[in-house]
Amino acid sequence: MFFMIGPLFFASLESKIPGKFMLILYRFRYGGIFRYPNWPYGQGSFIYSGMGSLFGEVFRISTWGESHGGGVGVVIEGCPPRLPLTESDIQPDLDRRRPGQSDIVTPRKEEDKCSILSGIFQGKTLGTPISILVHNDDARPEAYREMETLYRPSHADFTYEAKYGIRNWQGGGRASARETIGRVAAGAVAKKILRTLYPQWDILAYVTAIHDIFAKVDHDSVCFKGIETSIVRCPDPVASSAMEARIRQVRGEGDSVGGILECIVRGVPPGLGEPVFDKLEADLAKAMLSLPATKGFEIGSGFAGSQLKGSEHNDAFHMEGDQVRTQTNRSGGIQGGISNGELIIFRVAFKPTATIACEQQTVSTTRENAQLFARGRHDPCVLPRAVPMVEAMAALVLCDHVLRQRAQNVLP
Repeated sequence: MFFMIGPLFFASLESKIPGKFMLILYRFRYGGIFRYPNWPYGQGSFIYSGMGSLFGEVFRISTWGESHGGGVGVVIEGCPPRLPLTESDIQPDLDRRRPGQSDIVTPRKEEDKCSILSGIFQGKTLGTPISILVHNDDARPEAYREMETLYRPSHADFTYEAKYGIRNWQGGGRASARETIGRVAAGAVAKKILRTLYPQWDILAYVTAIHDIFAKVDHDSVCFKGIETSIVRCPDPVASSAMEARIRQVRGEGDSVGGILECIVRGVPPGLGEPVFDKLEADLAKAMLSLPATKGFEIGSGFAGSQLKGSEHNDAFHMEGDQVRTQTNRSGGIQGGISNGELIIFRVAFKPTATIACEQQTVSTTRENAQLFARGRHDPCVLPRAVPMVEAMAALVLCDHVLRQRAQNVLP
């Protein structure tokens, strides 16, 4: 028996065990179990499926694959038809994300060449699902044999096993940052949609801090070339040199460091965001904190704004031609959960890489105290390769909200 209440779809199934009743509930993207011990037909449960690999509402993606499996990729739904699109639109961002691009990142050698498997005809999108594949060519699962029985401190090994009762110990499986290939590929498509709709639209992410070294960046003058000339992806040359030296130092010590990325988005129209639970900054925060190794998010004045008075923090309005503008931008381009047309600016904190070549206290899968000396190929600092990941997630959020706004705001 099937029935529907609002957006929830139900299917009931009577068990062969007398007095038992199970109700299976399928919803678009959320998961959980609700038990009804006093159900009129006997003891039963509500079960609905969890799909944590889905992201977005209208422009929707589903990533798949593991770090040391055959490959990784993404399926994109909701992409408008007739958008010119080839692998050459996607590959540059994957190249910025790939391992082995410099001597301060993981030495794993992957070309990360993408193949579009569906959704394209004669160089244009069809409006149907787009599937993108990247093969894993340099997987070395044997390097992780020690992690089969030992949990890496501050990694997802223990928690994945606690949740699922099984885990892929070969490189962390889905917990590996290699999962983000699908996000970056989909983000490149989202970027092209946004630039097609808004020619002035642009997004830039860059490193502003590594460990205790901080950069000085002018939001008005920072540009893509200035970011990409630094292997750290920091547009401040002085800070960039110091950051490179620090990363090489901790790598030599078998250790790691974290830092902060900043992201700015130019040319965003006012009116994007869906209060109350899908506020634009709320969706950006979720997007960023879903990335591996992230530990913090702030937008505009962020936590520093809590130290100001309202008279100091408020962004006064003024007219600039026929446009409503603000004299300052402590709101970070979003007010009331909706974009106001100003520069969107936010920051994301990344922790030090969890897998390090230092001996650490841990426990085994048999619940015994142990020592772990991790092997494998890992980034001593994730931030240089996280730049295109942050851009991709921001582009996915903004593209989704643009299409949601266009679907909603249809009357003249």
